[in-house]
Amino acid sequence: MPITAEKLGYLDEDYKIVLRDLRQEYQVRAKDGDGKESFVAIENFSLDVRCGEFVSIVGPSGCGKSTLLDILAGLSKATSGTIIIDGKKVIGPALDRGIVMQGYALFPWRTVRKNVEFGLEMKGLPAGERREISSRYIELVSLAGFEDRYPHELSGGMKQRVAIARALAYDPEVLLMDEPFAAVDAQTRETLQDELVRIWEKTGKTIIFVTHSIDEAILLAGRVVVMSPNPGRIRAVIGVELPRPRTNREMRASGAFAAVRQIVWENLQESGGQFAPEAVPEPRFQPGFSGKLAVAETRFAAVP
Repeated sequence: MPITAEKLGYLDEDYKIVLRDLRQEYQVRAKDGDGKESFVAIENFSLDVRCGEFVSIVGPSGCGKSTLLDILAGLSKATSGTIIIDGKKVIGPALDRGIVMQGYALFPWRTVRKNVEFGLEMKGLPAGERREISSRYIELVSLAGFEDRYPHELSGGMKQRVAIARALAYDPEVLLMDEPFAAVDAQTRETLQDELVRIWEKTGKTIIFVTHSIDEAILLAGRVVVMSPNPGRIRAVIGVELPRPRTNREMRASGAFAAVRQIVWENLQESGGQFAPEAVPEPRFQPGFSGKLAVAETRFAAVP
């Protein structure tokens, strides 16, 4: 029987995702090479995500960001804890979640259109409907005219657009993105970031986005979750009260953007992140935050 938000003690029906006390523990080879020992990748991880919210997750390498997405996708089973999406407990992969990884993961023998239609084929949709839907999402990611190209004929940025279109085409409730722009050059990355903001605003999908980039996390998200390593826990959840629509050009010149960046950076430093201090601009003023912030172990619960 589905576990509802009410049964968990949360009466707000706007919560799309409810994570409670997640823990992921592995048995690994002992440091002395003799036998096995426990390694805790994630511990005491609890988070609520509202319908249509864009949440970014940042943290040092090895803090469990990708492990968390694997658990959310149903590709891995948590050692303990609860994962609820739309009032139902997650027990494995399902079509209510779309996944975009940094390695594209396109089928090289399929054209752009056929890659985008893959999930639609799994749903058993007829050819005519598949073509109509794939055309819509190919246009959405600005790849109209490339429908019959194969992956080897595309640039890295174009491949990632295909991966996004494929994930969106079968209409998942939640989009999980694991460093999707890490493999492309800086200019293409900024273009894809702006495109993703536009797509999110148009589709209203609930997105959880893992990244190592502070700037990327703030540009895209309404909230930034900062994780601490060994084991991965929530260090802070920081609201990003910056106006939308956002673009790289506008945000880079924003004092409010710099102020939020400083807060995220300081939390990463205190959680063990390795980020160069000179890369953080001095904030000209502190942004205002409204509403409740789910903050754990941080002195940045709110900034007046």
